[in-house]
Amino acid sequence: MTNFVLTTTSLTTILGAATLLAALSAFAANDSIARGEYLVYAGGCISCHTEDRDNAVPLAGGRALETPFGTFYPPNITPDVATGIGSWSDEDFLNALWEGVSPEGKDYFPAFPYTSYTGVSREDLLAIKAYLFSLDPVAKESPDHELKWYISTRLAAGAWKALNFEPARFEPDRLRDPQWNRGAYLVRHLGHCGECHTPRSVTGVLETGREFSGSKLGEEKVPNISPDRAAGIGRWSESDIEYFLDIGMLPDGDFAGSSMVDVIEDNTSHLTRDDRRSIAHYLKSVPPQPSPGD
Repeated sequence: MTNFVLTTTSLTTILGAATLLAALSAFAANDSIARGEYLVYAGGCISCHTEDRDNAVPLAGGRALETPFGTFYPPNITPDVATGIGSWSDEDFLNALWEGVSPEGKDYFPAFPYTSYTGVSREDLLAIKAYLFSLDPVAKESPDHELKWYISTRLAAGAWKALNFEPARFEPDRLRDPQWNRGAYLVRHLGHCGECHTPRSVTGVLETGREFSGSKLGEEKVPNISPDRAAGIGRWSESDIEYFLDIGMLPDGDFAGSSMVDVIEDNTSHLTRDDRRSIAHYLKSVPPQPSPGD
């Protein structure tokens, strides 16, 4: 039987290895948090989950979202246990964004764009969660939704999902280049551009046959971002689009207005130039569409 003698050298080696593993673990966690912060900007989380007032706490919820079905108030997504998502597990988080289901098993209304987030990768969603859980918790309840009677129950949300929603992850198109696929992922899923820029039917379903042709949010007209030369951005170069997403300036020298200001300030201006170029590259590739009513 061999006796194991713990020498000073071996103890030092063991402690050194343990310290290295701890350091690597901390580095990996910090890297995930930093990546998650970037993805929170890319996912447009701040614009919807931050109240529209001066000195509002980012991501603490309460912003009023006006729709034809009533007013939705996005929730607090800071890690407060009582009023935020502090008690959520990884699977709770994934189910919410992939399946549109709360930890309590309740169906979310599609004002929460899980219909787009369903395509986001597990790795990206868990990085977003890591960043959100690194924030200071904020104890703040969001108001109840103020909805029309026929859609005011979670039963209605479940029925809508059963008819109109099929969860699926993004699958790259092998016939397309990496820039196109990155753009498709950002536009169609993480950035969910179509949720605002695509018209909806009377039941709130995105009309995919008129994708990116523009819509209305309350009284606000959301522009056509398809490459239609008359109604959309067909006359814009990819550089024009990238520059607009960076600082909000249109090719004619004017600047973005309405809710697009928030999108640029809280989302696209924080992206890398390569990601903005990928968005531009993808948008220039989709079928041109006339605006609704044209």
